[in-house]
Formats: sequence, structure tokens, C-alpha cells
Amino acid sequence: MAKKIVNLLILLPLGIILIIFCVANRQSATLALNPFRPEDQVLSLHAPLFVLLFAALILGLLVGAAVTWFNQGKHRKRARSQSLEAVRWQAEADKHRTRAEQIAGQLPSP
Repeated sequence: MAKKIVNLLILLPLGIILIIFCVANRQSATLALNPFRPEDQVLSLHAPLFVLLFAALILGLLVGAAVTWFNQGKHRKRARSQSLEAVRWQAEADKHRTRAEQIAGQLPSP
């Protein structure tokens, strides 16, 4: 129920604002990728302004996610090694438990 309220209070107004933004910025804009000759048509993109802005936003999100993923690699590696060590210790404990049960089973009852 709380998730629905959050969706209505935050995501719905945000969606409405984005739609208004897209409608207000339908004009065609040129993105020149050649800094030395901006009039070069080969290295330029013509698209509505909101498309270029959303593309930049998505590209920024992807680059940020990739950088974060690479920076957290050492933590994932440590978690993997600790997980393997925990499995190894669990197997060792099981082996000792089995051995203790065998020894307890061999002892005569008083």
C-alpha cells in the first residue's frame, strides 16, 4: 500500500513534469561532435532537444553505473573469497561433527 502512495505522490508528478518538458522542447537542435568544424554535417546530430537531453541522461547513468561496478570489484572479490572460506569451514565442522558422533556411538553405555 505504501508503494502505491509513493508512486502516486512522487512518480506521477515527475512523469507529468517530464511530459510537459518533452512537449515544450520539441524544437530541433544540432549536436556538433566536431569541435574544430561545428558546421560539419557528417559529425553532427539533428534531433529534438528533449531526445538529446534524455540520451545524455541515460549515457551518464550507464557510465556512472559502470564506474561504480568497477570500483566495487574488490568488495565482490572479498565477498567471494569469504564465502568460499565459510563453505570450507562448514565442511570442516561437519567432518568433525560426524567424527564426534562416531566416537560417541562407539563408547559403551554405563
